[in-house]
Amino acid sequence: MMVKLPREQLERGVICSSAGNHAQGVALSAQKLGCNAVIVMPVTTPEIKWRSVERLGATVVLFGDSYDEAQFYAKKRAEEEGRTFIPPFDHPDVITGQGTVGMEIVRQMKGPIEAIFVPVGGGGLIAGIAAYVKRVSPEVKIIGVEPFDANAMALSLQHGQRVMLDQVGGFADGVAVKVVGEETFRLCRELIDGVVLVSRDAICASIKDMFEEKRNILEPAGALALAGAEAYCKYYGLKDANVVALTSGANMNFDRLRLVTELADVGRRREAVLATYMPEEPGSFKQFCELLRPINITEFRYRFNSDKEKALVLCSVGLHTIEELDAMVEKLKSSQLHIINLTENDLVKDHLRHLMGGRSNVEHELLCRFIFPERPGALMKFLNAFSPRWNISLFHYRGQGETGANILVGIQVPGYEMNEFRDRADNLGYEYELETGNEAFQLLMR
Repeated sequence: MMVKLPREQLERGVICSSAGNHAQGVALSAQKLGCNAVIVMPVTTPEIKWRSVERLGATVVLFGDSYDEAQFYAKKRAEEEGRTFIPPFDHPDVITGQGTVGMEIVRQMKGPIEAIFVPVGGGGLIAGIAAYVKRVSPEVKIIGVEPFDANAMALSLQHGQRVMLDQVGGFADGVAVKVVGEETFRLCRELIDGVVLVSRDAICASIKDMFEEKRNILEPAGALALAGAEAYCKYYGLKDANVVALTSGANMNFDRLRLVTELADVGRRREAVLATYMPEEPGSFKQFCELLRPINITEFRYRFNSDKEKALVLCSVGLHTIEELDAMVEKLKSSQLHIINLTENDLVKDHLRHLMGGRSNVEHELLCRFIFPERPGALMKFLNAFSPRWNISLFHYRGQGETGANILVGIQVPGYEMNEFRDRADNLGYEYELETGNEAFQLLMR
């Protein structure tokens, strides 16, 4: 698209909004064409990404908490300064350029291709690939892959029209888009064969798979298509078939590797998180550990409870097969131990497994999970909304290198003040979810 611009437009400069690859593409093109480029990226963009753009000679402006806010600012500045706005996906020339990836795949692959799996944000990449591949090899399936919490394309295809998401998960920040493009949706509705949705755990597992196989580290959006391909092949029992997964990025924040490491084995069903009650008497801890043998214990949480006859134990165990877990659970049950499987409980994975303390009966305690934007002032904005109006009884934040910080908060709110609390939470503008009734919270903290 940029190479087609008249010289006078190039001299006025270009501007774009992006959270990933488009930013680097525009910056590199501007460098080659000898024009000035301004790249607007959300404030929450990982430093490794915007630093890479700066190294290509572009001016980076961090604005807004989301891609949509960054895009609004970029378009406004384009009008004010006479710059040409370079859209990230919803333009025929951009879609055509991204479609050259499909041409490379077809030319380089040996043998028939069963399916091509493509990460989907705004839809430009998959629309371009589908437009080319379906023309030259219509039998090849084109499958989009999205996170469960950033599924704008899947919902749009389901409803037959573009759907705007109220909230977008930020773990795979390269595809965190609230609404897909108008032209990309038109092409995808006509050409692609479906969309696979994957979890955060599955993405982490695919990052680990790639590292173990190739010694390469992908970012979450870069591993998205691989996670989708693995899920698709497992569901349909595909073996000995040529499938292609686009690994679209490796801008991994070092801080995020910790979270990936913790969730990868859960995502691949190689680790289970279990809770059980244990008699509060001498020797019971040793007896419990003997029951777990020869299973490998990867994590253990236990604290003496002076007020109870039984203590609650939280442990993680390494697995080779699901059958191995089933056999261990049956063994524990035969010893009169009640086992609760918390492997799929996000509250445990994100927060409760990191909190080590006693259970507490706090009056009127409301447990909430908030997503804070990772920027200065976000915490004080939250505190100004709720404190000192209500007492904060619990607070847990653990940096994960994401665009949004996952916060667990306990607030003492009497029932008759719930409407006021909800009004304040809604006006705050942060995504939140009530977790007071969560099974894990009732087990571990009450």
